[in-house]
Amino acid sequence: MILVIVVLYILSLTLILAFSLGQLNLALHYRKRVSNVEPTIIKWPYVTVQLPIYNEKYVVERLIDSIAALDYPKDKLEVQVLDDSNDSTSDLVKSKVQEYKAKGLNIAHIQRPDRKGFKAGALAYGNGIASGDFISVFDADFTPGAQFLRKTIPQFQDEKIGMVQTRWGHLNKGYSILTEMQAFGLDAHFTVEQSGRNAAGSFISFNGTAGVWRKSCIDDAGGWSADTLTEDLDLSYRAQLRGWKFKYLEDVISPAELPVILPAIKSQQYRWNKGAAETARKNLSHVLRSSLSFRQKIHASFHLLNSSVFILLLIAGILSIPMLIIKESNPQLQLLFDLGSVFLLGFIAIAYFYWLASKKIQPTKTLKYYLLKFPMFLSFSMGLSLHNTIAVIEGLSGIKTPFIRTPKFNVKSPGDSWKENRYINFKMSPSVVFELILALYFAFGVSVGIYLNDYGLILFHFMLMTGFGAVSLLSFKPITYGRR
Repeated sequence: MILVIVVLYILSLTLILAFSLGQLNLALHYRKRVSNVEPTIIKWPYVTVQLPIYNEKYVVERLIDSIAALDYPKDKLEVQVLDDSNDSTSDLVKSKVQEYKAKGLNIAHIQRPDRKGFKAGALAYGNGIASGDFISVFDADFTPGAQFLRKTIPQFQDEKIGMVQTRWGHLNKGYSILTEMQAFGLDAHFTVEQSGRNAAGSFISFNGTAGVWRKSCIDDAGGWSADTLTEDLDLSYRAQLRGWKFKYLEDVISPAELPVILPAIKSQQYRWNKGAAETARKNLSHVLRSSLSFRQKIHASFHLLNSSVFILLLIAGILSIPMLIIKESNPQLQLLFDLGSVFLLGFIAIAYFYWLASKKIQPTKTLKYYLLKFPMFLSFSMGLSLHNTIAVIEGLSGIKTPFIRTPKFNVKSPGDSWKENRYINFKMSPSVVFELILALYFAFGVSVGIYLNDYGLILFHFMLMTGFGAVSLLSFKPITYGRR
């Protein structure tokens, strides 16, 4: 039994180290990136903007208003509101569409006979009747700037470019500690990771919104598919495996609203992590058999399997307490434990990854921002590891579940309330009880470390205890208001 625990623990740490070094590699490529130069354009092409909507009465008017304000030739612009709603959202859409039609905007309210295929099905339906040579997609919680198409469309003068993705901004980053933690993690993805992949010549992903596709690229790749929960990542890989190139514009920001309560965050995390695992199950073998370079295959493999880190983190965390006891009772293994300090390299790599992102997002007072947010973000992520592990295992195992949208709140300022939101109908998951048990388990780990005078893992156990404790308690009782 001791041998099994030691081997599993070392294996999980080794794989975490490998993923961490992969992120470090992206960080180094990010530092070498060349800023995008906006090419000139003579003739503006026809563009279709698609807005997939399902029961979004709190934000849909804001979305349509922002799309109507796009600075683009009106005779070259088509807007499709792909409305699958079954509540009063459809009435709000109908009114807004009529308003902007009267002002000369080519906008259509499109309702399918059923919601087959969820978001992917709506996009596929709209794509089949779209007039544009380019397709831009925005989720309901986004408010793109007026210059969005002016900055993205010129990038397609290279005929090999199939998709252009922009960076997400945050309308309510300062609402609460939860929105700050989400923003911290997303900012790293949308600065260092996406830009680093692009600079390395590796595959990047369409993030489901705030991007533009060449319509012929969508068609050539086989179109939108609903067989994974991340139809965006799936289509991205199928398109790039067909030879299309993607471009990421770090300095073009599309603001969006972050979920403000933990059940909504968990719903979103479940879909993202399970969908990524499903996409890996579907596409990883095609990547490995492709003509891509070895480096590109490694980057793509880490990318597709990135959500699996939560499984490794959970295993390493649970086994770390028995490892303390094994270390105490088996002094002959001391050299092995001393060699284990090499795994600190993984932490240093991840710390550097997020440090670069912090420098980009918070160019002034970076150190203060980083030292406050990074430890809290790590602890928060650790606290979600059980929830996300379940999602990843389901995805890798082929267990299918329906697409569950993340409810939108139209909550931006501290003090805004979400309590009247009618879309909040979360059922308490049994995993919440296990998260509370894990918080107590890692509190025990802290005590064991103190008792044995072995403080090497005490910070790790403290962060796990804090993360699981916060996640479980906030699942029982979400934050009611943001900070004032």
